[in-house]
Amino acid sequence: MRIIPLVAASLLVAGALAARAEPPSADDIIASLKPNQSALTGPTRGIRPAIVRPIAGERYVTPASARAETAPATADTGERAINLTVEFKSGSAILTPGAERTLSALGRALTSAQLSGSRFRIEGHTDTVGDPDTNRALSKDRADAVVSFLESRFGIDAAKLQPVGVGSDSLIVPTGDQTPEPKNRAVKIVNLGA
Repeated sequence: MRIIPLVAASLLVAGALAARAEPPSADDIIASLKPNQSALTGPTRGIRPAIVRPIAGERYVTPASARAETAPATADTGERAINLTVEFKSGSAILTPGAERTLSALGRALTSAQLSGSRFRIEGHTDTVGDPDTNRALSKDRADAVVSFLESRFGIDAAKLQPVGVGSDSLIVPTGDQTPEPKNRAVKIVNLGA
């Protein structure tokens, strides 16, 4: 009879480990932030081919291959960005060891040949718990901490990094007031171009 509680406990631990997502790798970050070259260049001089973007989930035919494909689940707005969960000590801008691991992958990505010529906006976000003005100030401090980490550990020029604190003004996951949503306590990296 002891087997059932042991199996149940094992399943709970396995589920908790599976739910704990690994931070994105430097390659994942590069893929999210790298400018879409096909949108910038074309086979002719002075004329850029039209880029047709279907509504998410619709099927379309590519003229070059004439085969049906499924559109990506999210529409490509042209913005090259990634949301990173960066852990800070509660109510502060002090990076945790987990945050440093995530930001090390970001640093390797931003210093890669594919991204080294770009500038980036580093947006600090918070959830809706607390006062909006306090959250905005805290999110700015956290964005500054990310920039400081990238400057000191990876030698990235501060002129290429624009820290911005948006607090709970631009939620990643829409929630009500005073809702502690970990996905909203994130840092968004946006490629601003050269």
